[in-house]
Amino acid sequence: MVMTSWYVAIGGKQEGPYSTAEILTNLQNGAYTPNTYVWRQGFQNWLEISQCPELSLERVAPPPTMPLRGAADEIDFQIIGSEMQYVEIELDSQESAVAEAGSMMYMSDNIQMHTVFGDGSESAGAGFLDRMLGAGKRLITGEGLFSTIFTYQGPGKGKVAFAAPYPGKIIALDLKEYGGKLVCQKDAFLCAAKGVAIGVEFQKKIGTALFGGEGFIMQKLEGDGRVFVHAGGTVIQKDLQAGETMRVDTGCLVAMTQNINYDIEFVGGVKSAIFGGEGFFFATITGPGHAWLQSLPFSRLAGRIHRAMPQNNSGFSTKGEGSVLGDLGNLFER
Repeated sequence: MVMTSWYVAIGGKQEGPYSTAEILTNLQNGAYTPNTYVWRQGFQNWLEISQCPELSLERVAPPPTMPLRGAADEIDFQIIGSEMQYVEIELDSQESAVAEAGSMMYMSDNIQMHTVFGDGSESAGAGFLDRMLGAGKRLITGEGLFSTIFTYQGPGKGKVAFAAPYPGKIIALDLKEYGGKLVCQKDAFLCAAKGVAIGVEFQKKIGTALFGGEGFIMQKLEGDGRVFVHAGGTVIQKDLQAGETMRVDTGCLVAMTQNINYDIEFVGGVKSAIFGGEGFFFATITGPGHAWLQSLPFSRLAGRIHRAMPQNNSGFSTKGEGSVLGDLGNLFER
């Protein structure tokens, strides 16, 4: 009997060969997830472990010592709208959703809201220091110290809705499908099922930390529930094979799975960097894994608005956007 040799893609690098038993053992102890990419002879492309029948999770007992964080509530939802979207979450009795303070749009009667330190994922018996640590992580990632938890306490079902802060798209992601963890830009989180933990993801390389657009710190969403992430413009998902690399504007990267290797690359020439309008650095993402990109980063939108605003404190400009005179038209207003 010929032993099957497997190769595994971790952090953009290939490891192996491993036997089937070794792959199953690593899957059982949590070293791999169902979304980890593998390859063996006979495969045309790299596949996720969950797509390989011989590595079926039914052959592996659930890891007893490494459950996913959170045990989040199961929630139903509907995303409504096109450019200015909001998400409506349906809650059963005693179910909860957690959201950024100030993002609530409307809610049913019998929904109780209360504000907590951190993200509400700490256990009921968590001490003061644990709660302060959770709140501190949120502050580091650019979020507020407090979150608001919405709990339905009536019969039947209740609804609560959360609105996007600027034009774009809301995407719903189930953490169970991505190994219990996603990494995203620090202001992307909108709301989630209660039990999802919002933490800090430090960039390991100094170049990524200094020039990565999102800086040294990104958000880490962990747990087994559903999260809702907001991004500007149109959002697309890119599925990268092992070793496949894509260069992205640093502000356009919204979220990525934990297997993605993220780094920074210089544009390549001083002339292109200064006059090309694209900045000095690109983000390079290397598979295997999934990445979500946005077409309109908020920083780009804010920059266009700032340039369009009057700069001489004389009120709004009266010339049209299509004026052939451009700034020369202001000569007649002085």
